Amino acid sequence: MSGNRPSAQELDAAEGARIPDVLSPDLRVLFCGINPGLWSGATGHHFARPGNRFWPALHAAGFTPRLLEPHEQGELPGLGLGITNFVARASARAAELSDDELRAGGVALAAKVRQYRPQWVAVVGITAYRVAFGERRATVGRQDRLIEGAQVWVLPNPSGLNAHWTAGTLAAEFRQLRQAALPEPLAERCDHETPC
Repeated sequence: MSGNRPSAQELDAAEGARIPDVLSPDLRVLFCGINPGLWSGATGHHFARPGNRFWPALHAAGFTPRLLEPHEQGELPGLGLGITNFVARASARAAELSDDELRAGGVALAAKVRQYRPQWVAVVGITAYRVAFGERRATVGRQDRLIEGAQVWVLPNPSGLNAHWTAGTLAAEFRQLRQAALPEPLAERCDHETPC
């Protein structure tokens, strides 16, 4: 890849690419996206497209002590956080995924939760959650269902294309999850004696 910005050819070549999950056992929160976009497929980093608001929302909500860049995703497990996706293959738009792929992704997510035992699963995208788990009336926020014993929270899709949610309202939703999963913001739990 040339520099930090994939070329048009690199983005085209990223169609169908797979990027590794960011996982470790016993996480506080496992974030589950829909599937990687082409920027993520080209760079190998989750939520990598400029304009995606995942990383800013994570920081604004108090999950991270500073704004992380997508290439710093490896720092998340040390903070008790991880990332996976319903569907592993990269595509230009999530709308290209079939309902069958999303339902299979729900089964795969449950298997990952069983293996890695996160306390919370945060699904980033209400429509994908509804399809994957057959919860047609689900709304953003805490869910009644558990996934393999993990509590479930659904967040709005942080894509810049999701204009219904502003940066502020998106961060507020992430903050509600953080308050449930991590009662103290990370910035307050970290100091010179307790590094993050």
